Amino acid sequence: MKPRPPWQRQLLRAAALLLLCTAALQAVFALRIALMAVVAPQSTTFQRSEAWRLLVEQHRIAWSQDSVPAARISPQLQRAVIASEDAGFTDHNGVEWDAIEKAWDKNQRADRARRGAAARMPKVVGGSTITQQLAKNLFLSGERTVLRKAQELVLTYLLEGLLGKARILEIYLNNVEWGEGLFGAQAAARHYFRVDAARLSAEQAARLAVMLPAPKRFEKRPDSAYVTGRAATIVARMNAVEIP
Repeated sequence: MKPRPPWQRQLLRAAALLLLCTAALQAVFALRIALMAVVAPQSTTFQRSEAWRLLVEQHRIAWSQDSVPAARISPQLQRAVIASEDAGFTDHNGVEWDAIEKAWDKNQRADRARRGAAARMPKVVGGSTITQQLAKNLFLSGERTVLRKAQELVLTYLLEGLLGKARILEIYLNNVEWGEGLFGAQAAARHYFRVDAARLSAEQAARLAVMLPAPKRFEKRPDSAYVTGRAATIVARMNAVEIP
């Protein structure tokens, strides 16, 4: 057999090294997620990036968080968040491909509308389940590219396979952003309603759930007409929601 030219051998070595590094990275992620079954994460990538942003832009450290077990988070809040963010949470395997396809089509149309700009990889936004949101917040940057979305999907399946729905929801509720420098259900309940997360009413829980897609915007007007109206819709859906 004729020996391969040097450039081919170098290319094969580079490809093998890339595959090895990728596999090693996924193994590290898997070990970290497996540990979360018994040890709650102390912080997320998103939280640390937000703390750094506030330090650089506003010269202050803002981080309010008090993690509590699921038993100390109101079932009303658990139902409200599922009803608002991911109605199929207990049924899907972490990813809802129909929602991703719709988001992809929307992004493609937006990209075509921006024709004339420099060529770049398409952005992927929307279509995220609770598990995908957790995967992104725990480990990934805010960059929205195809490669980052692919890594998000891998992490999503690892979370579903290694932790299960109840633990995923518990970690999500303890780390999700509810305002600038405000993270987790307990901190949010104390900040907005002066009660513990375990004592949130259905209406209060629904209001917090409404804020999740854009907490920095809604925290300025938590009693706005939109929040009130949307919360009423969520309250009406909550009784049909199953908690894992």
